[in-house]
Amino acid sequence: MEADLITIGDEILIGQIVDTNSAWMAQKLNDEGINIRQITSISDQPEHIISTLNESAGKSSVVLVTGGLGPTKDDRTKSALCTFFGTHLIEHQGVLDHVIHLLAPRGIVINSLNRDQALVPASATVLHNKLGTAPGLWFKHEGTIFVFMPGVPFEMKYLMENEVIPRLNKLFNTLTILHRTILTTGLGESMLAEKISNWEENLPECISLAYLPNPQNVRLRLSARGENKKYLLKLLDKEIKELTEIIPEYIYGYEEDTMAGNIGEILKEQNLTLSVAESCTGGYIAHLITSNPGSSQYFKGGIIAYSNELKIDLLGIDRNVISDRGAVSKEVVEAMAVGARMHLHTDYAIATSGIAGPDGGTPEKPVGTVWIAVAGPDSVFSKVSNFANNRERNIIRSSMTALNMLRLELIKNKTI
Repeated sequence: MEADLITIGDEILIGQIVDTNSAWMAQKLNDEGINIRQITSISDQPEHIISTLNESAGKSSVVLVTGGLGPTKDDRTKSALCTFFGTHLIEHQGVLDHVIHLLAPRGIVINSLNRDQALVPASATVLHNKLGTAPGLWFKHEGTIFVFMPGVPFEMKYLMENEVIPRLNKLFNTLTILHRTILTTGLGESMLAEKISNWEENLPECISLAYLPNPQNVRLRLSARGENKKYLLKLLDKEIKELTEIIPEYIYGYEEDTMAGNIGEILKEQNLTLSVAESCTGGYIAHLITSNPGSSQYFKGGIIAYSNELKIDLLGIDRNVISDRGAVSKEVVEAMAVGARMHLHTDYAIATSGIAGPDGGTPEKPVGTVWIAVAGPDSVFSKVSNFANNRERNIIRSSMTALNMLRLELIKNKTI
């Protein structure tokens, strides 16, 4: 079973608002075993609405439309529906009574625009909108179910959960669709694909794999489709267990986990503390760490030592080391990590020093060169990475690499 999603409104097309309705509906429908065929945003011109409805008729089982049902003159959806479905508007007494009931406690005397909310296409089944004045409208046309809802998100969600989805479940026998997401870091998409190719090639036919890369990580989404939910859940667990055995060092979490959040859990379990000394990342690592509630339990703070003088004055770096080796070097970044750990009195410290770009590089140290160090109770270690010349991505990748280095070190030293 497939569905099309259509959002109506010039405010979406000019970038004034973001279409969050479609994202929410797509997730909700997917949970019900309904695939999304396409998502479309269109203007509120009647001819555009009609042509878009024609494109979906007969191609999908369900077409869900939001927007354009308000009382003002720029809301033209209902008149377009009369043309498309070959019907006319009538006043619906139940809707009118609801509008009066909704407005009366607010001291609003119903006017012609409010009354127009009770005008509905004669061939529509009216879906009661408890939270607003515009009702939902349900049609069946050329084998396709068309549902029209207000664009106001909380009204749309109410109609979806209380009217639309229950009706669809009665009409259609849908397959179960399950998704599981594995979060990986440390390998690019192509290298990751090569490493897990044998596992991927042997996935059961009912499971598909999608690679979802971004500057922070590569998410692997497993999607299972079938009639037996219990069987699919067991199958997904089995495949994820096999994948974890293949690339254990590259998987840092699942679903909505974050790298910093998982590190925080390990630090809390071990009763350990953390600090940072950031240069090229400019505090982004500290931001990722403190985005997690309760991070004050293990994160003491950081030093943003962007200049060489601060590296010397606040972290105790030997001026001669910076002069001889340069700020972007193994010696300096390790000294930064040790200095942060000592001055901030923590068990572990992360340090970064690099050339984020887009300029400032040299032939020996091009843009994207980043040294990262982790200092712990017994040792300090570092690595150099060569990222690209995009400043924003370099900061993100450097921060994620630094956190992953700490994560692996904590796992290696874990005692409980």
